[in-house]
Amino acid sequence: MTRPRRSRYVALVWVVAPVLAAAVMLVWLTRVWRDEAPAARSSGPEPSPVVAPLAAGGDGLALPKKLGSLRFAVIGDVGRGDPKQYDTAAELTRWRERFDFSLVLMLGDNMYAAGTPEDYAARFERPYKTLLDAGVVFYAARGNHDPPGIVTYPPYNMNGNRYYSFTKKEGPLGPVAARTVRFVAIDTVNLDGAQLAWLRGELTVSDTDWEICFYHHPLYTSGRYSFAAARLRRVLEPIFVQHGVDVGLAGHEHFYERVLPQRGVVYFTSGAAGALRVGDIRPSSLTVAGFDEDTHFLLMEISGDDLFFQAVSRTGRTVDAGHIKRLPHPRPPPSIGK
Repeated sequence: MTRPRRSRYVALVWVVAPVLAAAVMLVWLTRVWRDEAPAARSSGPEPSPVVAPLAAGGDGLALPKKLGSLRFAVIGDVGRGDPKQYDTAAELTRWRERFDFSLVLMLGDNMYAAGTPEDYAARFERPYKTLLDAGVVFYAARGNHDPPGIVTYPPYNMNGNRYYSFTKKEGPLGPVAARTVRFVAIDTVNLDGAQLAWLRGELTVSDTDWEICFYHHPLYTSGRYSFAAARLRRVLEPIFVQHGVDVGLAGHEHFYERVLPQRGVVYFTSGAAGALRVGDIRPSSLTVAGFDEDTHFLLMEISGDDLFFQAVSRTGRTVDAGHIKRLPHPRPPPSIGK
């Protein structure tokens, strides 16, 4: 007598389980879609920074090179060791002759290899030799294709840490009236609780004028990783907004993209300084500027409350350039700020 009843239960499970799974998937997709909708991100109470276009001068440079400004470059997904990486590195080196940046941010997937001494030589030391010899300092964030040893590779300046921060000063009067820029490297490959607690603490105690976070996986993208971006965004974006992060820099997607400012933060994806996926940007109302035809690098300059940027292709073509006016930073919560 029990077998038929058990069979009915088994049959019921086989009918109900797919329905429940489909319902769960529908709810998840609905939440992801809502997170992807730009209106849901830009209609809140947070003010939006003004981003204005910049025109290039006769030498191709759109950046103003203001007295005492902080100048840096941004590259992501570089470590192929192939001709495109070398060509892009050579073009970046040529542009330094007209825009003398002092540091380079690396947005992860810096080493598509096992990390042997020859790997580092072929994929980093040789293509960027002229910059390294000139004293340009590189700071790396960890990517999902990077070998574990990158955190102890001295030229990446990670000092054994998966996540870290450092500050730089800018201003024509030096320490008398200098503005402070804090760069925060986040490990989005392993975004565990300890790191999130560190990040909240790091941004809470910061009294810097600019907060720039750089990491591998984007929070917003019109590429193939949009669902993963939505999941990451639910974790990181509230922290960014609460603590007044000004700019988010990501790689992972092998193209250049600048999206509409979201909840007070300007996001860039710069993941094609070596790796490239041609035609990978999908139609999206998020995208303000995008480039997926060739490799590229990004140049930035901070002066006072102004950040200037210029994205340049492997062939020297400017694909995006603009000016961001910094928003006032929110005050920390009283319970934390005391």
